[in-house]
Amino acid sequence: MNRPALATTALALLGALSLTACTGGPVPATGKARAADPASRPDLKPFYGQRLQWADCATDGYECARLTVPRDYARPGNGRTFVLPVARAAATGPARRVGSLVYNPGGPGAGGASSLEEGMDEAFGAAVRARFDIVSFDPRGVGGSVPALTCEPAEAEAEAEETSEEASDAVAPLYPRTEADRSAAASGARIAAEDCEAHSGPILRHVGTEDAARDLDVLRAALGERRLTYLGWSYGTSLGTSYAEQFPRRVRAMVLDGAIDPSLDWSQRVISQSTGFRRSVDDYAEQCAEIAGDSCPGANPQQIRALIERLYQRAEREPLPVAEDSAYAEYGGMDATAVLDAVSMAMYTPEDQWEPLSEALREADQGDATKLGALDDEEESEDPGTAEEEQEEEDETPEPPADNSGAALTAVNCLDVPHPRSLRPYWAALAPADQAAGVYGTASVTAELTCRDWPSGGRRPHRVDADGVPPVLVVGTTGDPATPYEESVSLAEQFPEGMLLTYEGLGHTAYGRGDACVTAKVDAYLVKRERVRPGATC
Repeated sequence: MNRPALATTALALLGALSLTACTGGPVPATGKARAADPASRPDLKPFYGQRLQWADCATDGYECARLTVPRDYARPGNGRTFVLPVARAAATGPARRVGSLVYNPGGPGAGGASSLEEGMDEAFGAAVRARFDIVSFDPRGVGGSVPALTCEPAEAEAEAEETSEEASDAVAPLYPRTEADRSAAASGARIAAEDCEAHSGPILRHVGTEDAARDLDVLRAALGERRLTYLGWSYGTSLGTSYAEQFPRRVRAMVLDGAIDPSLDWSQRVISQSTGFRRSVDDYAEQCAEIAGDSCPGANPQQIRALIERLYQRAEREPLPVAEDSAYAEYGGMDATAVLDAVSMAMYTPEDQWEPLSEALREADQGDATKLGALDDEEESEDPGTAEEEQEEEDETPEPPADNSGAALTAVNCLDVPHPRSLRPYWAALAPADQAAGVYGTASVTAELTCRDWPSGGRRPHRVDADGVPPVLVVGTTGDPATPYEESVSLAEQFPEGMLLTYEGLGHTAYGRGDACVTAKVDAYLVKRERVRPGATC
């Protein structure tokens, strides 16, 4: 059984940004709060003393509640908070219930509560669903969080920004080589950062992963759990790692699937991810016939690679044509970055995406990129941000769009990852990125520019420091495009008694995608805390 679509961490070239990075080499983690139990602080007791008030969700079979957390953990009593949606699917075998299992589906920017209502509990094995209530939440600033992030200009502002025909007609290069191209890339990134500051300024500094991990501990307490059972996919591994570092003795069991290595700096992170995507596109060319059959857009791998490269080159000269009802019609078609995004996103679940990708590439090569532009279309979700309970304080943030995952992804990554303020390191990173990953690398470097003008957080690249945490299970997929296998190997080695389960396969993450071996080993660990032997492979 294939799991429901996961909102996952993406490559910088996809609008996502490096997940753990900074300007210097690895240094010890900072800002850790282990000396005293946070729940014992008088100003945090109102938050830790909450008990969730469950009611039926809009979707049958699920229960929903809301969790209140301080906006600023340094000043939790100032009245400013986030109110976070929480959802759960009750254990199917209540007589043998172990407790609650909290998961994060990825991102950053994916709403956990909404993903659960969309059937995410089906990603878990039957043994886990029988013994645990499956629980998730929208992290601070994400989805139905109140307040929530938005970086989008209001309609009137957007119209004003479209006054320059020259800007709207520009085609973004995948490798900005000229001064003009680099100046345009830097200017566009600065405008994007300014839009986020203008529309979400009051909360931008409070949506980082360390604070989200503290929210996770408040949720643990509100669920009545002494220790946390957790599974994180993709970006959810960063959230889990941060929790384990801050609250190592509060972990019961933790699975981190599709891991992110916190020891990499920003440029190393770009190389790692972009190389993963380049390898995955090579895998697509080599193995297309096995998975997509007759729909493959070429008779052999060489023809497929040539077609993709041809589309990139065409789109750099002029946007590829699309139908009038395409989301790309207002931009005059798909530019090279949009084409690269579509191809890269199709690497996440080959079993579902390679066949439609193949058909879309064939039609784009014949002059119609409409299907290619529709590959990453997601159904409009109902607006989860219409909170029944408005905050009494005066919020300066506007009403977010129904899906604010893009803004949240940018905001969280930029806050988590201090970047160089000067342009020079970005331009210096282009050649190594090109050598390692071609256009996947250079486009990733360019996308990092948004973080240059972002507020800085306190995180730095560092090896995991989680003394006292029980054995953590890391799951790595050998052909993972977005979180390369090497990072899972590294993260497992960094945890005390860390365990690595290798899945030999393609696509992003492993658990919940139908492999019985992975399901059995992960479920046995979550339910019985059964260890995975060194070298375990599925």
